[in-house]
Amino acid sequence: MKTPHRAALILVALAILAPWAQAEEKLGRLFLTPERRAMLEQQRQFNLQEQKTLEGATIRLDGVVVRSTGKKTIWINGQAQNDNSSLGVETRVAPNDPGRARLTESNEHQTSLRVGQKINRATQEINDGLDGGRIEVNPLPGRR
Repeated sequence: MKTPHRAALILVALAILAPWAQAEEKLGRLFLTPERRAMLEQQRQFNLQEQKTLEGATIRLDGVVVRSTGKKTIWINGQAQNDNSSLGVETRVAPNDPGRARLTESNEHQTSLRVGQKINRATQEINDGLDGGRIEVNPLPGRR
């Protein structure tokens, strides 16, 4: 190959690759530096250690997840409570009914709630949110 053609080919290759090299620098690194990862891990640990408390007149059981490892997450008033965090309410998932949890607030009265139910803290009255209605599930045809 002649020298002018070789030089032209090199210039074309550089012209094509130059925008990609600049775009790569603008995007930043996908994997963070060890210092940045350590800082994010420290921040995550700090957030887990913050003491959260429930506020309001009612306690609502929004959801329960029990993993195959035995770890559980319970959502109370829209806030997640893990095995290692506390919202000021001790929780225990019913072993035979994973959609139900026993809640104990400040060593007081224990209450068993199903997911979707809420309890008035002052009167201990449980409300299911249906206001006297009911939910019916019709089985699929051919299954009973």
